[in-house]
Amino acid sequence: MDIKQRAIDNLKGQVGSESSEPPVRPKASVLIPLFVKNGELYVLLTLRSEQLRTNAGEVCFPGGKSDPQDTDEIHTALREAEEEIGIPPDQVEVVCRLLDPIVSKGGLLVTAVVGFIDGSFLPRPNPAEVSEVFAVPLNLFVQKKDHSMFGAPGMFLHSFQFLDSDSGRQYRIYGLTAAFAIIVAVLALVSSCSPGEKHPGVTEHPGGTEVLWLDGSYLRLFFL
Repeated sequence: MDIKQRAIDNLKGQVGSESSEPPVRPKASVLIPLFVKNGELYVLLTLRSEQLRTNAGEVCFPGGKSDPQDTDEIHTALREAEEEIGIPPDQVEVVCRLLDPIVSKGGLLVTAVVGFIDGSFLPRPNPAEVSEVFAVPLNLFVQKKDHSMFGAPGMFLHSFQFLDSDSGRQYRIYGLTAAFAIIVAVLALVSSCSPGEKHPGVTEHPGGTEVLWLDGSYLRLFFL
């Protein structure tokens, strides 16, 4: 089985549900774009424009708030990804919603949508929203080498440092973006499961989620 098919099988075992939260909480979606390069899984990330009112200059997955015309969270994620980095929706192989929606620090109910894109895709960032687009090896997010963690009210915050060898730029990937990346990496790279089965590396609790890293230790996400 190739690395892409293994990742798809594992991710489909941890499918999240559509949001059932009351409509008073605004919704948002992000796309987690995966691709294969030289036999390894990579994920595409963006650096938000410094001109934006919220989260300016932060590393994020492409995404944004739901519009009234969006049919569901997947539609939102694909529409926003096309607006921000120029990826047509028909060039994204949607795999699943990742877990259930998570409330962001800004009070948005965020759904993460995982999809595969072609490794030859060339991003066309919208300068009004995105200043840079870069690729990160997915295995960065299952290793402790560049990871740090600190407590915040109601959750643990995770942070990774990434040095892009192509550009020489250093990026800090943290918060909800890092948490989503950890979950995807664990599901795709740590152990495996049969199609439709829950992955042994991710455990959901009433207060949050725990993941199993490559070294056998558990990492808490979303709750103290």
